[in-house]
Amino acid sequence: SGIVLLVTSECSNTSVPDEDTFDFKLCSPAIGADSLLPAEYTCDGASSTLPLAWSGAPQSTVSYVLIMHHEASPTDIHWYWIIYNIPSTVTSLAKNVSGIGILGTNSVNDRTQYAPPCSQGPGAKAYTYTLYALSATPVITVPAAQVDREKMLETIENITIASTKMRVFYSRNIK
Repeated sequence: SGIVLLVTSECSNTSVPDEDTFDFKLCSPAIGADSLLPAEYTCDGASSTLPLAWSGAPQSTVSYVLIMHHEASPTDIHWYWIIYNIPSTVTSLAKNVSGIGILGTNSVNDRTQYAPPCSQGPGAKAYTYTLYALSATPVITVPAAQVDREKMLETIENITIASTKMRVFYSRNIK
């Protein structure tokens, strides 16, 4: 048997649930009511992954997929983190999580790892974490190094039973 780590956290309600997701919520104990992403989770800090917790997923959930992305424009979408095959028994990801699910690529350096936000230009940028509850485990027919956001969304299109989003904002001090 393994070690079971129970992570409990009080998350402020920073989730923006989709209309059809009932009480499926995603939050982070590191994000306050202002929805600002602390520098620790960006290229200006330790490049840590954000701790996340969720609740209210449909009982028929078999697995989860998490995608973190930023839309510079409708045709210019960057993604920073893809984790798939997260077991339905998992309801949180610790900071700098490892050993849970399979990592897909990021659009920053095309590696199978988390790429911290490193926004260019002035002003706050929005980053969206989307958690997808799936009715089946995604069938991936390519190596993880080829699992990008578009491929993942295409793969889970017909097995997504619910999704929930959390949007955070980060503004770099660019000199």
